[in-house]
Amino acid sequence: MSTATASPGSSSSIAFIGGGNMARSLVGGLVAAGVDPAGVRIADPNAQAREALVADFGVQAFADAAEAVAGAGTWVFAVKPQVMREVCAGLAGAAQAGRPLVVSIAAGITSAQLDRWLGGGLPVVRTMPNTPALLGAGVTGLYANARVDDAGRERADRLLASAGATVWIDDEALMDAVTGTSGSGPAYVFLLAEAMEAAAVAEGLAPDAARTLAQQTLLGAARMLTESGEPPAELRRRVTSPNGTTQAAIETFEAGGFRELVARAVHAATRRGGELSAAND
Repeated sequence: MSTATASPGSSSSIAFIGGGNMARSLVGGLVAAGVDPAGVRIADPNAQAREALVADFGVQAFADAAEAVAGAGTWVFAVKPQVMREVCAGLAGAAQAGRPLVVSIAAGITSAQLDRWLGGGLPVVRTMPNTPALLGAGVTGLYANARVDDAGRERADRLLASAGATVWIDDEALMDAVTGTSGSGPAYVFLLAEAMEAAAVAEGLAPDAARTLAQQTLLGAARMLTESGEPPAELRRRVTSPNGTTQAAIETFEAGGFRELVARAVHAATRRGGELSAAND
């Protein structure tokens, strides 16, 4: 299927700069929520990616970012952080002419950097989604600069809510902590799953049984955590019988410094997010 040619946009249309997995998840969520795909424009240099986006969602796709953003009221930057400055420089003139709401899902790029690279004076929402957004089960932290009005916040929230829960952060300095907690967080769970599988195999279970037991345990625990409304400490208490098997395991975790290790890991990811911002400035 061929991709679309340039056509006049509208203030209600949304332009995605970058058509990778996260952009696809957001587009899919928007279309599923009833957004007219004709008002969704995507720029991606890869012809196969463009054709797939058009075929899967009925959106407009362009090789040139300048064509995709023409007339669009919301621009979503979904490119790698290391190329963000170059991409913004190429769109600065159009940004100053159109004054769009700018939304970024790039890790480690501040709202001030985006605003400066696009010429200044723009409403910018910096967001940090995570990979479960691909399943509609993600969570996104959002920060809005002072130029974003209530309508802009609502537009950004509606966009990211198509991929899961949203949490607004008032202090942008805390966005790196969002990255360290939820942005990188799925990998922490995957690491725990790896460790549980390996431990189960070491105890004598077959690998396929170990995998199923670990995966379904994590899935069920996550559902209990999100659906019960109870704090994790209370849920842990309920499944920890005095002098039982769970208590033996929990005591081993605690003796090994589990909480401190998690805190150090989240802090390391948070610190690295700040370093990425500085490196891309």
